[in-house]
Amino acid sequence: MIDIHTHLLYGVDDGSKSIEESASIIKKLNKIGVTDIVLTPHYINYSSYNSIKTNNQIRMENLKLKLKEENIKVNLYLGNEIYIDDELISLLKEGIISSINNSRFLLIELPMSGKHDSYYDIFLDLINLGYKIILAHPERYVSFQKDFSKVYELKEIGVLFQCNIGSILGDYGKDAKKTIKRLLKEKLVTFFASDIHHEKKDYMFIEKAKGKLKKYLTDNEIDNLFENNARKILN
Repeated sequence: MIDIHTHLLYGVDDGSKSIEESASIIKKLNKIGVTDIVLTPHYINYSSYNSIKTNNQIRMENLKLKLKEENIKVNLYLGNEIYIDDELISLLKEGIISSINNSRFLLIELPMSGKHDSYYDIFLDLINLGYKIILAHPERYVSFQKDFSKVYELKEIGVLFQCNIGSILGDYGKDAKKTIKRLLKEKLVTFFASDIHHEKKDYMFIEKAKGKLKKYLTDNEIDNLFENNARKILN
């Protein structure tokens, strides 16, 4: 698996707190088949989650060295989970936030339960500048759960959708599970990712999810969502 949404860059957001915690989690993920990880710390403008790209690159290199010392063979790449903001284009131009592995792909998050009235226009502006939008966990947004037409609106302009593995397992509640089932049935999902923040009690979550996904997808489609589509970004 290639995991494009993780919070394993230590000490910068609500994810891993230390380089030791990050290495421990990555070692366990590697044992269940994760070969490549994109580190996507939150970037929320005007908040405490505002570690800039250059600082994140230094931490990533430190983590790479730690993995090498412990013989953990996982490739690391840098990105951000970027909270929607009217200043997003400026933040990109100034090199404060990161696309995925210096590609044109951006992982963007919307408010979970509130509203951001201008997100559609911001997405259009980014797309017109040549960026590709990956919307993080659409199944979790209350506004999408209540009005699925918002998903279609974004699909029409080329937005891609990354769903969380835990959603199909019920980790985020019945509404998120209901919404992800609809996304799957209508073939709207492009990526699955862990959105992992800390150590898990059960590291069988990937296999459990794949078992449930067989109800909606072929084996080839599952491979695309867990690895092949993400590989295209990294390449």
